[in-house]
Amino acid sequence: MPSETLRNGTIVDLEIGPVAHGGHCVARHEGRVVFVRHTLPGERVRARLTDASPDASFWRADAVEVLDASPDRVPSAWPAAGPGGVGGGELAHVALPAQRAWKRAVLAEQLRRLARLDLEPEVTAAPGDDARGGLAWRTRIDLHVDAEGRAGMRAYRSHDVVPLADMPLATEHIAALGLFDRRWPAGSRIEAVAPADGSSALVLLDGAPFDLHSNRRDPRPNARAAVREHVELAGRAYDYRVAAAGFWQVHREAPALLASRVLEAVGDVAGATVLDLYSGAGLFSSPLADAVGADGRLVAVEGDERAVRDARRNAHDRPQVELHAGDVLDVLRGRRGGAPAVAAADVVVLDPPRTGAGRKVVDAIAALRPRRIVYVACDPAALARDVALLGERGWSDVTVTGHDLFPMTHHLEAVAVLDR
Repeated sequence: MPSETLRNGTIVDLEIGPVAHGGHCVARHEGRVVFVRHTLPGERVRARLTDASPDASFWRADAVEVLDASPDRVPSAWPAAGPGGVGGGELAHVALPAQRAWKRAVLAEQLRRLARLDLEPEVTAAPGDDARGGLAWRTRIDLHVDAEGRAGMRAYRSHDVVPLADMPLATEHIAALGLFDRRWPAGSRIEAVAPADGSSALVLLDGAPFDLHSNRRDPRPNARAAVREHVELAGRAYDYRVAAAGFWQVHREAPALLASRVLEAVGDVAGATVLDLYSGAGLFSSPLADAVGADGRLVAVEGDERAVRDARRNAHDRPQVELHAGDVLDVLRGRRGGAPAVAAADVVVLDPPRTGAGRKVVDAIAALRPRRIVYVACDPAALARDVALLGERGWSDVTVTGHDLFPMTHHLEAVAVLDR
């Protein structure tokens, strides 16, 4: 069918090429690039065009029929996230080892293309994920309610709510809340949090604590709106207060896994000055404070005031911790009439948002001349861009490890260690 007659909804036959960042594979139709979901490299599929604007530089499509299947294809672990369904499970049709190979290929390609690094980082599973089939890992889920009061999720690249009967990526503690078995106020938003140990689960309805037993919001000013997270690191226990609506690593094993990786990466920092940028509720701050010891200095910077309040409680008994609330760049540069938070650092740890740190923050970090930078990233492209910037400034000795903390999705976490 000629390209000028194609439109959204048209079915086309495609030969599927390599994976691409974002959960797609690349195909071509009459020379035009098509990013196709729900498929695998080497497959031949029939795909429904979902974004076929005539003047677009590329098109999007969903594979709706597999003509020649990849040996890595398995029955979907979450059919509701298939073609035309909700977002958040775009690799549910891919065997777990092949999911990690997919992510390894994407991570290596982004580092090669954007940072000019010829690395082949491994992407390893979190403990217990293989036994669970890559399911039951989310300790936090975010749902929307349709016009009939049914809880669900938004369709991929849409505001339409698709009602769900379950959410197989959620832990058993989330599943036990029965969120899909009741009716909710139409158009509302549900946030459910259940710490990995199963304690103190909490539901928010439009941001307010919700009592599942009385089926109503809790209007009290002192209603519980936070949970307790428990993390074991090298035989030591850490307890964190975290706002239910705040940020915390969502995989049940991620806090301990990433904090252990960071502690290993910073090395011996006793008596040193360490920065913890984008520090959130202090997942890394407390263990790093113990690592630097009473003679060291741990400077944590976070822009979300709610997270800073939690971090203050979580590190209240560690005098070597300095918490700075504000934009990371502002705090490092000392804007608004204040002095910079620190003039020099031995090690910098950063865990920026998905967009990465960016050139200005990289410049501010470089001005501190740390011997080592430990970068925790949830987006391989952003990581590669920032690693390239740091390489230009002298931190060119780079190792990267990948962690599959988002099974059934294209997302991954990576930790880069950079030395001068």
